Amino acid sequence: MATDAKPVELEQVETRNSLDQEKAKAHNVPGANDEQRAFFADFAGRDEEWKAQAQKALLRKVDIRCIPVLVILYLLNFLDRSNLAQARLGDLERDLGMTGTDFNLATSIFFVGYLLMQLPSNLLITRVRPSIYLGVAAAGWGIVSTLNAAVQNFPSLIAVRFILGFVEAPFFPGAVFLMSSWYTRAELTQRISWFYSGNALANMFGGLLGAGILGGLDGAQGIAGWRWLFIIEGVITIAAAIAAVFILPDYPATTRWLSEEERNFAAWRLLSDINEDDEVKSTSVWVGLKLALVDYRLYLFVLLQHMSILSQTFTYFFPSVVRTLGYGRVTTLLLTVPVWFLTFLVSVAVTYSASRTNDRSIHIACLLVIAAVGNAIVTGTTSTGPRYFAMFLMPVGAVSAYQIIVAWVANSFPRPLVKRSASVAIANMIANCASIYGAYMYPASAGPRYIPAGVALAVVSLLIGALAIGLRFVHKHENKKLDRLEQDDAAGFGGVAAHGGNRRVAGFRYIY
Repeated sequence: MATDAKPVELEQVETRNSLDQEKAKAHNVPGANDEQRAFFADFAGRDEEWKAQAQKALLRKVDIRCIPVLVILYLLNFLDRSNLAQARLGDLERDLGMTGTDFNLATSIFFVGYLLMQLPSNLLITRVRPSIYLGVAAAGWGIVSTLNAAVQNFPSLIAVRFILGFVEAPFFPGAVFLMSSWYTRAELTQRISWFYSGNALANMFGGLLGAGILGGLDGAQGIAGWRWLFIIEGVITIAAAIAAVFILPDYPATTRWLSEEERNFAAWRLLSDINEDDEVKSTSVWVGLKLALVDYRLYLFVLLQHMSILSQTFTYFFPSVVRTLGYGRVTTLLLTVPVWFLTFLVSVAVTYSASRTNDRSIHIACLLVIAAVGNAIVTGTTSTGPRYFAMFLMPVGAVSAYQIIVAWVANSFPRPLVKRSASVAIANMIANCASIYGAYMYPASAGPRYIPAGVALAVVSLLIGALAIGLRFVHKHENKKLDRLEQDDAAGFGGVAAHGGNRRVAGFRYIY
């Protein structure tokens, strides 16, 4: 019996030692005040059942108020960004006297304004309430999008599209940044998959809405169908934006509808996940920007996200690509619906798998192979069946992979909060430069097979997969450095120079 009791005693000792270590870690959190340290030490000493129940209750509150609102806003964001492609199937080009590559310019100019506001907006969001900031931004692009209906010539369309990019810029990186302030790395991947599903849903509902409006409202009240498209979608966006201001959460430390214990528990969860507290104002904006710029991994992730955006260029011309199958405008828009519905299902499934397996790179590489095959088939044949099948593969691979990439960027850069904010904004800003020149990859003269674009995107897709695997080895290398630093540092700190100047509590490892 004595031999049976000894392992139990040892296990109890190990458990007590583990709890003592957790409490010690909680008492030594950089930047935390005495009250926070007391809360963190109390949470560390609680049993696993209490932690699981508290986490479930917290996530339920945050998920209900955050995810549905962000999904709806992103759906409307992408609708307002891409409805130009649907309007093209109406009489937009004829009514505004557009010829040649005018449509490509109208698509491209949006991203010039979009890029100019990316970084300033995401640095500003760390100093204001995200609920108000994101809500006001959404109302702004809803108003500007509605103004598309009033343009009378091509120059006025260009002006509105430029301003639309400027006011849309804060939303996507701001939403990703807000989620990364609440969720652990594993949770963030899944939540971003739900959030980015707004892309596929926007294209799906956009096809249905476009078919209904262009087919049923064209000429109503003397207004062209493409103008009704901008009016209806813009008004819906404004209404959703007003509601978002009152529903969205702010940061864990400043969200008023959580108790003091819940706010501190939310911060402690992130501390436990990446071993750094999310300090809201301990680091200046410019220091955070500098920390981001000296991290060499940022430039690899920027390249990865840039090429991923380029691989999705076809999404801004998708109705035109599908129309090469030979159907009318309403049928063409309806044919896009099942493509985007399948993309939605696959994207949710693969991001769930990436989250559960703690893998990013292999998932991305496999999905981009699928996208490359789709581009190759669309380019290589004029047969309706194979081309339509390939049109499913293109977004299923490219769009689903991008969701994982966005989450990977957000949770690959440690705190402080302003460093993460700057990293997300820089990656998103430079990534979207791809859309400026990518908009010229699909000139009307290259239809129906769009061979130059198809070949280029197939090659880009394969390069993205290769870079993702390369980043896998980069993070493995960085994790080995952290292993060595912990072995050399009895206090559990180290790697200040190697990891962007941040003091790191023992236990942090990069995901690959």
